[in-house]
Amino acid sequence: MRRLFGTDGVRGLANGELLTPELAVAVSASAARVLASGKDRPAVLVGRDPRASGEMLEAAVCAGLASAGADAVRLGVLPTPAVAHLVGTLGADLGVMISASHNAMPDNGIKLFAAGGHKLPDALELEIEQGLAAGGARPTGADIGRVRDLPDALDRYLAHLLASTPTSLAGLRVVVDCAHGAASEAAPAAYAKAGASVVALHASPDGLNINAGVGSTHMESLCEAVVRERADLGIAHDGDADRCLAVDATGRIVDGDQVMAVLALAMREAGELVEDTLVATVMSNLGLRIAMSEAGITLRTTAVGDRYVLEDLREHGFSLGGEQSGHVVLPGHATTGDGLLTALRLMARMASTGRSLADLASVVTVLPQVLQNVAVADKEAVAASPAVAAAVARAEAELGSTGRVLLRPSGTEQLVRVMVEAPTQDTADRIATALAAVVAEA
Repeated sequence: MRRLFGTDGVRGLANGELLTPELAVAVSASAARVLASGKDRPAVLVGRDPRASGEMLEAAVCAGLASAGADAVRLGVLPTPAVAHLVGTLGADLGVMISASHNAMPDNGIKLFAAGGHKLPDALELEIEQGLAAGGARPTGADIGRVRDLPDALDRYLAHLLASTPTSLAGLRVVVDCAHGAASEAAPAAYAKAGASVVALHASPDGLNINAGVGSTHMESLCEAVVRERADLGIAHDGDADRCLAVDATGRIVDGDQVMAVLALAMREAGELVEDTLVATVMSNLGLRIAMSEAGITLRTTAVGDRYVLEDLREHGFSLGGEQSGHVVLPGHATTGDGLLTALRLMARMASTGRSLADLASVVTVLPQVLQNVAVADKEAVAASPAVAAAVARAEAELGSTGRVLLRPSGTEQLVRVMVEAPTQDTADRIATALAAVVAEA
């Protein structure tokens, strides 16, 4: 049976075959029964990004929660990390975020947070799925849940962000691309309150324009704006603002690996980097590993996905982790990736040292990296085939210690992903193309 929950909640075409209002009612009711079992009147926080279908799904989620005897507290349009934060600080029993993150507008999703603001482990997601068929007792009369709003939700989140920013950002000029998403109000306000001069870009959501050629997956206009505005840096968020990528004053992109390196060095200097360890995924550039090794910082790697980074951070008590894509987690301040918090800490490092972002990011020499996705009929069988293994071995022998090869089946599609890092772009392109051909033939 196909699992309902993917790597980051339930996601699909809103009002399509999977993600219907009926499913939203059922999932939220089951989640309330599973995660707030035994509670007399569980409280559930509900946030969303500004895409049009979020209004429909928010109503369905609130109806499902109330039908299970839970009180739904609507937060309105807020970043995903704001919902997670408020679940923890307000002592809620459950959090629901309605968002499809960086996906295009027609998609949407339902993300769940347990008490404390933590993402759910696989076992709890499976229990919620099983509860869809099992159903449960339906309250009546005064036992039906109520729906209310929390008008100061954004103010509470902004206060948390400012308390987590170690120094004033006065003197910095930043352009922030809000992707017409959940950060459109929160990010410019947070950066201005922290002292920066802010130019807001793509911060006019109309429900239809979220992620439409803008944000952290389309950074061309931000790069141009940073140069045009003579800003010190640019910040790019995705639709729900759990990601942060940056642009230096010359218009050059600073990716998640470089951001993590800057923060790791700052935290070690401040005595905040637990066991001098950074947690990243196998997709992080070899340049990050080299830079951290030279700085005396241990780099641990996990499978691809911020949930695996989070699990490792929580299990071992480490204080910094993230992904090349810009999901950065600071467990001392947040229970999930927070793009606004990441940006504030990055800018604080610039302000406290007086160094440019380009200078700070130069600690990582990014090796040329090529990723090719090959469509196959059986991704597991192809990835494990002897012919593919032999081709990978030949490529690794050629690269030696100067690069690396990562070949893995996709977690969501019938694809085999071929990633090659090498000293030169030509070498990376050549080896990746040769490996992709072997995969296609296999």
